Amino acid sequence: MTTDIKINRPEPIVSGAELELFNRGTNVRHTIKALEAGTPILITAFYSNGLDLLKELQIHLKRKFPGTSFKEQREYRLAYHTLSNLILIEIVAHTLIVKKSPSIGWLKKLYPETSDFLLPFPQVQGLNSAWQWFQNGISIPVLRNKIHPYYGTYFPTRFDHLILFDNWLKRYKGPKKSAIDVGIGSGVLSFQMVKYGFQKVFGTDTNPNAIVGLTEFMGDTKLSRKIALSFGHLFGAWEKQTELIVFNPPWLPESHNHDSNDQAIYYNKNLFPDFFSEAKKRLLPEGKLVIIFSNLAQITKVTKDHPIEKELAKGGRFQLEKCYKKTVKTASEKTKRDQHWRSSEAVELWVLTNN
Repeated sequence: MTTDIKINRPEPIVSGAELELFNRGTNVRHTIKALEAGTPILITAFYSNGLDLLKELQIHLKRKFPGTSFKEQREYRLAYHTLSNLILIEIVAHTLIVKKSPSIGWLKKLYPETSDFLLPFPQVQGLNSAWQWFQNGISIPVLRNKIHPYYGTYFPTRFDHLILFDNWLKRYKGPKKSAIDVGIGSGVLSFQMVKYGFQKVFGTDTNPNAIVGLTEFMGDTKLSRKIALSFGHLFGAWEKQTELIVFNPPWLPESHNHDSNDQAIYYNKNLFPDFFSEAKKRLLPEGKLVIIFSNLAQITKVTKDHPIEKELAKGGRFQLEKCYKKTVKTASEKTKRDQHWRSSEAVELWVLTNN
């Protein structure tokens, strides 16, 4: 496995163009009009000026998109994403030059070839949060040690599905010679399998940051000898048959109006047919296919289709051994999004076997 792959990072802007400046004395209404006209804005003086402008932009857009339905909230998020990314901040010698800025190690790590550039303010916020998570680590209830997710790598913020998988692994009586973790992300499912005695886990991901991050995280430890990585779609380089294939796919079907970086959240129409077709070739006759999913798309009325039920109804490749369900915990009171549907949300663990 080579780590010589191009990582995803916010694209540095090296601009010779004149930018409109924003500080505490600038007219906010005029600035928001400029953003809506597609004019980039440069934050000056204090880091907090960027936070203030984002807050004003949110207030403005909430007036424009007052609805609370899932669809309207998506429209609001798209508009916010587009306009907020026109708000820029300057980096000199890998350091944010406005006063009272956070210190972000990613600026040096991800941009070795350039030390002076501009970045969109929300991307800088993302880099800052990601640096805190990477430095401090995140505790996951099903693991003994913290994980340290690399920038731009999916990591779980809710744990019901991991607890469901942990309970299943506890009871699993099959062979533990090898397993494949499709879409390894920050490695949690693979770490769980190693914890329960799997000798070798083959992890894949289409996100280069997941592969680079896990390679760096595991280093030359015992984990690096138990978990092998491949950068690629679905099964990557792994052709051999195995006794267990685990897949925690995105839970929502793709729509035309989302950010293309959301592959960990949205699936396209080919993902499940391709997955089942490839999984069939790689599952040993007595092996098990475990898919961790949710009824999120159905209860938010995004689609009536359930891709696993659809595969089983077609028949031919797999049959259902068992489907375990767990109701999720209610949404945090701190959450800003309208999540009245959370009371009927359940995570699902599907165990399929060869037909």
